[in-house]
Amino acid sequence: MKITWKFIRDCIIVVALGLLHSLSYEIFIFSNQFAPSGINGIATMIQYKLGFSVGYLSLIINIPLCVVAFLLCDKEYAIKSFLFSVTFSVALLVWKESKVLEPFIYETHISPLLAPIAGGVVTGFVTALTMRVNASTGGTDVIARIYNYFKPNSSIVHLIFIMNVAVAISSYFVYDFAMDPVILCILYSFMSVTVSDSMLKADKRAVKVEIITKYADEISQDIIDNLHHSVTEVNARGMYSHTDLQMLVCIINKHQVADLERILAKYPDTFSFVSRVNQTIGNFKRVKGK
Repeated sequence: MKITWKFIRDCIIVVALGLLHSLSYEIFIFSNQFAPSGINGIATMIQYKLGFSVGYLSLIINIPLCVVAFLLCDKEYAIKSFLFSVTFSVALLVWKESKVLEPFIYETHISPLLAPIAGGVVTGFVTALTMRVNASTGGTDVIARIYNYFKPNSSIVHLIFIMNVAVAISSYFVYDFAMDPVILCILYSFMSVTVSDSMLKADKRAVKVEIITKYADEISQDIIDNLHHSVTEVNARGMYSHTDLQMLVCIINKHQVADLERILAKYPDTFSFVSRVNQTIGNFKRVKGK
């Protein structure tokens, strides 16, 4: 594996994300008596009951997982995930010993829902960015990568779901037979997944426009010149009037819909409909908004 500037830049980003993740745990999670999702949720409950720090538990769990991932899977991914886990764990131990974050710790006096919402948003943000630089936050993500090495065509989504459900149910017994920690765990999981999915798909979404018209050449040239996207022409036949028409298919950026409407307004007897594209793959130019 070559050490490139991109790799060094990614490692710096991973370290920063590990620090941010540890801040979120220290400020929003530990002080509000609920367990987050995944392996860290199990570690958080162990810390609550036995006093054994999540920082140490994270190292104990993630170091062997990252070593296995390094030997079997993607070495760059394993190194970055290891770096994230070490940063996260060491930072937690530093925050605990120094007590420097005590003035900033958030306790839910106003609403118990605010802490898991804030923590979930931060976790979703961190998860999305680590994935973008070919890394992970450790735990179940590394397990998933190792599992896919042995069974590349299978998914462990159901196993992760079962683990998260087990964490939520277990928190009822760990946190003194109360339902609040269960609800907070579910809310945290929902927020983290929602934010990470939104961030990962945000720059891959687009809009598909299908246009029925007699002015295929003119509209196509307008779209190419003004929206800077190409167009595919398909022969079509209107079954009501039994006339030959053209159907234009075009993928554009979401913010260009209004511009397209202004283009189509110039051409009479033109019909179009728009549908959302959740992901684009391949040669699709993303044009910045005005």
